[in-house]
Amino acid sequence: MRILGLILVVFIAVLQYRIWWGEGSVREINHLSQKVAEQAKQNDLLKKQNELLKKEILALRKNPQLLEEIAREKLGLVKPNETFYRIIPKNDIR
Repeated sequence: MRILGLILVVFIAVLQYRIWWGEGSVREINHLSQKVAEQAKQNDLLKKQNELLKKEILALRKNPQLLEEIAREKLGLVKPNETFYRIIPKNDIR
């Protein structure tokens, strides 16, 4: 009877070890749950960025003048026989 009790105690100890510290333990599951939640947040942000980019692409396809305006603004493009003037506000002068 003592041997059976000792075997049960050892068996329970081994199971407890696996539950708390072994592979697939509670700690590991909590860590993975946090990583899944973080990845879900990042995925949501990327989905929002993708939607904004899709809207911008559609706007550029529908309005070619918008593409020219963006190129002029961001790249400083100037048409032939056109003079570009840059006006600097008084507050920006050092």
